[in-house]
Amino acid sequence: MLKDKVVIITGGGAGIGLAAARLFVEKGAKVLITGRKTGPLEEIAASDPNIKAFTADVSDPESATRTVAAAIEHWGRLDLIVNNAGSGVIQPLIDANLKSINDIFAVNVAGPTMLAAAAITHLEETKGSIINISSTYGSKAAAGLSLYAASKAAMEHLTRCWALELAPKGIRVNAVASGPVETAFLRDRMGLTDEQINEVKEHERQIIPLGRRGEPDDVARWIVNLADADSGWITGQIIGVDGGLVIS
Repeated sequence: MLKDKVVIITGGGAGIGLAAARLFVEKGAKVLITGRKTGPLEEIAASDPNIKAFTADVSDPESATRTVAAAIEHWGRLDLIVNNAGSGVIQPLIDANLKSINDIFAVNVAGPTMLAAAAITHLEETKGSIINISSTYGSKAAAGLSLYAASKAAMEHLTRCWALELAPKGIRVNAVASGPVETAFLRDRMGLTDEQINEVKEHERQIIPLGRRGEPDDVARWIVNLADADSGWITGQIIGVDGGLVIS
C-alpha cells in the first residue's frame, strides 16, 4: 500500500532514519533523506535510485520549505513526513543555559513544526500523514535529561494537537516513542565519551524489562506500519517501542 508514495525523512543518513528509508523503499516508496552531512547522504542515495539526498539542517527555519520543494521537484507529490532528526543533551539543571535550551528546542520542536507546516498543502492533496519520532523520556522522568525530555514531551503534545487540527484535511498525525537504540546518537548528538557511553548502555540494559537496547529496525518497522493505509484509522497516538522501559 506504499508503492510510489513519497516520503521525507529528516535525519535519514543513519540510525532509525536510514533503517526506515530502506524499509519504505522495500515497500515501493520513494524517499528523500535529509541531514547536515552531504557526503554520507549522497553515498546512500547513490546505492538506491529510489532514495534522494538533500542537505538540510532542521534547526534552520528556511530548510523546511526547501526540503518540501526538493521532494516535489523530484516526484511531484508528497505523502509522508517523518520528523526523525533529533538532538539531545545530558545536563543538570544547575548547568542549564539559554544556548542549550534554544539548541535542543530548535531541532526537536521548532524544526519539526516548520516542516509539518510547509508540507500541509501537499499532504492534504494526497491524504498523507506525519510521523514524529519521540522518546520514552517524553513521558518518563529522568534526572539530568530535563531539556531533552521536555522537548520530546512537547513533540508528543504537538502530535495530538496536529492530529485534531489536520483530521478534517484527511491528514493523520502519530508519533513513535523510541527507547534506547544502537545508533551513534549518544556520541554524535549527546557528545558523550566512550566511557560515558558504555556506562549509559549498561545502565539501560539493566533497567529495560526485555533486557536489551533496541536496533534501528525495531523502531523503523513501526514507522512504516503507521504510514501504511492499513493504519488509516489511527491518529493522535504515541506508540511506545522501547522494550518496556517506560513502565520500568
